Amino acid sequence: MATIASRLRRSHGATRLRGSISALGRGWWVYVAPIAIAVACLYFLPLLINWYLAFTDWSGFKTGIDFTGLANFRTLQDLYNLTDQVRLTVIYAVTASFIGNVIALTLALALEERTRGNQLFRAIFFIPVLLSPLAAGYVWAGILNAAGPLNQVISIVIPGFDTAWLGNSTLAIFLVAAIDAWKWMGFYTLIYIAGLSTVPGELKEAAVSLGANRWQVFRNAKLPFLAPAITFNVTVTVIGAMSTFDIILATTGGGPGNATRVLNILTLDQFGIGYFGLASATSLVVTIMVTLTAIPLIWFLRRRELNG
Repeated sequence: MATIASRLRRSHGATRLRGSISALGRGWWVYVAPIAIAVACLYFLPLLINWYLAFTDWSGFKTGIDFTGLANFRTLQDLYNLTDQVRLTVIYAVTASFIGNVIALTLALALEERTRGNQLFRAIFFIPVLLSPLAAGYVWAGILNAAGPLNQVISIVIPGFDTAWLGNSTLAIFLVAAIDAWKWMGFYTLIYIAGLSTVPGELKEAAVSLGANRWQVFRNAKLPFLAPAITFNVTVTVIGAMSTFDIILATTGGGPGNATRVLNILTLDQFGIGYFGLASATSLVVTIMVTLTAIPLIWFLRRRELNG
């Protein structure tokens, strides 16, 4: 009798569970609706409004807003050489992504083992991530100043050395991109370490026993397992760098001249002087660039990830 009663209780419990799951399935929209509304109001609606305003003459110097078609984009090209700002933005994004990922992967390989020393260094390298981008930019602006500590240290070896690092119109864009990479490098390192933790120890031991050197172990045993981490880090670094402005604002402000005036700095400049339609147009260019870059990049990296 006890066995029969136990079976009946289990059967009744299973029936109730199936009923709960079925009820949850019928009412899924109750849980999804608040999130969908929040995303629509906080993301898609402002995006659509920005799309419309990019084609208007909205400014702080007139009361009305009139549709002007592509006039804003022609103005940006004529006054600010929009194609040059796009080029600078791409250079900045590629440089920041390359430097950040190469150094982060190198650090991850060096700190792969879970020793006390490595745990300490992981925490130390993560400290810049906790800093505000503006604070990081101001710190590096002081370090790279002509009278800053970097020149003073170099002057010990090369007396009289005096270089305005961020005043060099050729180097400036690469230097601020390197600062961006330094700021987020600790985060990317942890992602790579997480990827390395999925590599089976037996696979590494087998590769070593077969006479593989460090490069061969990395290439044949570790790299395939790092594919998801590479996909994430490369995508995030490129998209994040395309959307940045705070580090550049704190270091060069877009200078010297227009040497570091990426699209978001141009957007900020237009908002600051009251040409909101032009700022919306520039912001729209950034959105299109990020979209056109992210979709094929993710597709390519995911395809490479799945195909090994």
